[in-house]
Amino acid sequence: MSMIMISPLTNELCLCHCDCVNVQFCIKSKVINCDALLYAYIHTPTAMKNSHTLLSHLLPFLCTLSLRYSAQALPDFAAYPSIPGTDSGDCWIGSRDTPLVPPRREVYDEGRIFDISHRYTTEMPLWESEEELGYLMWLTRSMRNGSVANFSTFKLGLYIGTHVHAGFDVDLLDLHLLNGLALLIDVPRDKNITAEVMKSLDIPKGVQRVLFRTSNTDRRLMFKKGFDASYVGFKEDGAKWLVENTDIKLVVDYLSAAAYDHLVPSRLAFLESRDMIIVEGLKLDDVAAGVYSLRCLPLRLVGSEASPIRCILMK
Repeated sequence: MSMIMISPLTNELCLCHCDCVNVQFCIKSKVINCDALLYAYIHTPTAMKNSHTLLSHLLPFLCTLSLRYSAQALPDFAAYPSIPGTDSGDCWIGSRDTPLVPPRREVYDEGRIFDISHRYTTEMPLWESEEELGYLMWLTRSMRNGSVANFSTFKLGLYIGTHVHAGFDVDLLDLHLLNGLALLIDVPRDKNITAEVMKSLDIPKGVQRVLFRTSNTDRRLMFKKGFDASYVGFKEDGAKWLVENTDIKLVVDYLSAAAYDHLVPSRLAFLESRDMIIVEGLKLDDVAAGVYSLRCLPLRLVGSEASPIRCILMK
């Protein structure tokens, strides 16, 4: 949408184009909210000095013009593709040459760095639930309500999105195992990972970090609102074969490394290796198979068995 306002950058009248939410100068509606326009106006340096004098003259004019400009259609703005169902997050004042926020990206440094962590959104799947995640973050203090700064709070389960399952105290994890050379491989599609599948992958001995890309990625299960128990995971024999015959520390592409019908036995098999680290819920679409430098860092949650984790791959 478009609206007329005082630019906080130049203190001049300008046309503000907005497609985003939760940005203090943008209102996502077809008819502009004059209270918000008033807020944007009085928070400019010039207006703070003489708002009482100018406001009575300019505000009716601005609100009238905003109704006119709100009906204008905006050309498409091609930012990096975002998660289905979310806003683009693009917002700019005056022209597209002066964006307020950068576009969301998954690839950085001209294709050398890949972000393989999922964004936290309201539509993320929850374990064994048909419901979506819902709101996880809210403002407890807001500049719009007179606070000197915005202050947000969030509440999040530790097994949502991209996370690490330590099995004990996540603050005791060996960061060396989460950072270093890693192999991204494709698992045969439409199959759970059994001992037979593990043998067929022919992973060289000594490889410690392997990212298993399965049909979960092809089916985009992490982008679906509800939990899908048909996901691909490790069967008990596959988990045992991995622990007994490889040096792999596990990384997979859905909420659980263990297949749903083998949850307990597969988990117990993994835990037989005391230094096993299971990273789950990775975003491995649009990344070529091969060798990368893996970088993963969990939160230092003392005493917790799991943690959200940010992971990237570097060529």
